[in-house]
Amino acid sequence: MTEKELIIENTIHFVKETLVNAEGGHDWFHIQRVMNNAKLIAKSEEADDFIVQLGALLHDIADSKFHNGDETVGPKVATEFLESQHVDPEVIAHVVKIIQNISFKGGNVEQQFHSAELDIVQDADRLDAIGAIGIARTFNYGGFKGRALYDPEIEPKLNMTKEEYKTSKAPTINHFYEKLLLLKDRMNTKTGTEIAQKRHEYMESFLEQFYAEWNGIQ
Repeated sequence: MTEKELIIENTIHFVKETLVNAEGGHDWFHIQRVMNNAKLIAKSEEADDFIVQLGALLHDIADSKFHNGDETVGPKVATEFLESQHVDPEVIAHVVKIIQNISFKGGNVEQQFHSAELDIVQDADRLDAIGAIGIARTFNYGGFKGRALYDPEIEPKLNMTKEEYKTSKAPTINHFYEKLLLLKDRMNTKTGTEIAQKRHEYMESFLEQFYAEWNGIQ
């Protein structure tokens, strides 16, 4: 086993332990799916596989939504762990930038950092937010936060600020319009875009069926 392979193995073990009691949509299995998506996308991209894998594994190590909105926790935890593994400081800095920039923060927020590795990990993460699993994760998190399924009187807000997006308590169905249905057109890579199109269409068919059942049509 090479040094990099050992670091990846240690990172997997660290993430599994850290997220053992995490909410179902942001647990180890989410990380594993993102890792698999990232590996698939990376096959068609020019990027550093080591940084891609570390970014995928650590991108949700301490998601701010579970730490009172504090966006410094994840980068801090990741940095301390990677330093304990004697990872090159430049690699650590890149992974931290991936963690800081990967999340969707509302339709009006512009990303401040760009790299091929971030593009890959971001696409991989966004793919897990859409399609069948994305739907399951969305309602799981909505239930976790005690949100209503749907309220016809509350319309989605498409131009929220970062703070409005973070503190929104809107019904779960609104999240489809405020984030999930926007992701197809925000993918970075060819492979990610192709997969996203299929998952986007699945979400559209789900919403059509949801409204039909809600309104007693079928």
